[in-house]
Amino acid sequence: MGRCQGVVDGTIGDDEKTPLVLVPGLLCDDRLWRHQAEHLADLADPIIADVTRGASMPEMARAVLDAAPERFALAGLSMGGYVALEIMRVASERVARLALLDTSARADTPEQTAARRELIEISQRGRFDEVPRKLLPNIVHPDRLYDERLTSIVFAMADAVGPEAFVRQEEAIIGRSDSRGDLPSVTCPTLVLCGREDALTPIHLHEEMAALIPGSWLRVIDECGHLSALERPEEVTAALREWLGAA
Repeated sequence: MGRCQGVVDGTIGDDEKTPLVLVPGLLCDDRLWRHQAEHLADLADPIIADVTRGASMPEMARAVLDAAPERFALAGLSMGGYVALEIMRVASERVARLALLDTSARADTPEQTAARRELIEISQRGRFDEVPRKLLPNIVHPDRLYDERLTSIVFAMADAVGPEAFVRQEEAIIGRSDSRGDLPSVTCPTLVLCGREDALTPIHLHEEMAALIPGSWLRVIDECGHLSALERPEEVTAALREWLGAA
């Protein structure tokens, strides 16, 4: 994707597109954001971040920042939201707008960490192909479990990311900081969005973030699980379009 500077003081110039950095989640790649990148191209200059190489949130955030323009709009889904919150912690002055999708500002719980360790062990035993199938019931709406078009994309993304990057991503997620104390200092226009049936990061976690970020707004997508950008692409794109155009 091309990159151009089009954001000044949090607003979008009349004649320039805003750089829009889209950060994928765990075991996801550019296909997660394909609809948004294509259908927001008249308004934004999309850049899909690579978060497959870092083994910690600071490393992932630095990789995204190094590849991004000086100032940009930032959207992250799930693990991508954790990366976005880390970016806000270390370089908030570079972020003109923030969108947090199907994510959480909290640190990992012991139960979540134990489940991640189990998946890491499965992967390291040479059974990585089992990992996305074990994750699937928690990352898509129950009615979409047998949607071959959707599930084939989920599995293809996981295969492309691969077991080594998966382990790095899980270690980064396990070690992430609790970001709730940082949220009141966010001053840019912020959208918080989730699927109503998100099983991994339920609505109450998004209500919590929206309540802590001054002036933010919460959008809930009906009949949608954790991978909102992929499950309900039109609705998510519409919400991001509104966010990009907000004063």
